[in-house]
Amino acid sequence: MSSDTSKRIFAPGGLGDTNQAQQYTKGALEYSQLQDNPFAQFDTWFKHAQASDVRQPETVILSTAELPSGRVSARTVYMKEMDDRGFVVYSNWGTSRKAHDVTSNPRASLTFWWYELERQVRVEGPAERLSSDESQPYYDTRIRASRIGAWASQQSEVLRDRSELEERVKEVEKKFEGQEDIPVPDFWGGLRVRPEMVEFWQGRPSRLHDRFRYTKDEGGGWKIERLSP
Repeated sequence: MSSDTSKRIFAPGGLGDTNQAQQYTKGALEYSQLQDNPFAQFDTWFKHAQASDVRQPETVILSTAELPSGRVSARTVYMKEMDDRGFVVYSNWGTSRKAHDVTSNPRASLTFWWYELERQVRVEGPAERLSSDESQPYYDTRIRASRIGAWASQQSEVLRDRSELEERVKEVEKKFEGQEDIPVPDFWGGLRVRPEMVEFWQGRPSRLHDRFRYTKDEGGGWKIERLSP
């Protein structure tokens, strides 16, 4: 076996000919700017991201971990709903890797990264499935092909080739031919992450970032603490 340990990548992301990291200079975050609870604060930041033309600010990394192995997996999804109960994403909950993870370990984390504003939000907490009745309203907003696709895809299962997937799509199209109102599959729907911790991160120069963490106190309120970068 080769003993070559030369680096393929070293300190990527430098500007020009330097390997030094890009400096974050677009903002600062102070305690006085924060809302009393993380849901109101997230709403403020999300609307700012929308107004600032952040590309698809609903994009989020959903991380889960399988037990008892402890193996962690992460993927990019879209947050579709947020209220005072938590953050909701939608997916296949029958065959996907995340489904197996959540079945054994019903906890998850979310990470939002808004490059244009040099901001990050992290969410951690227990995860719960939405019922079909709760999932149907969002499912109905999807284009027909996406609703058909949710029925056809056995997410994360091995495919023989692309044609196998396309055949499944044809079968589902035939099943719902002429039918505009398509029920949400029982294996598909929303997952709500109920926050126990939410962190708001604002990039600052020299890696001395501003970080504020919301955690639930014994009375059900929220404690806010500044964290060291």
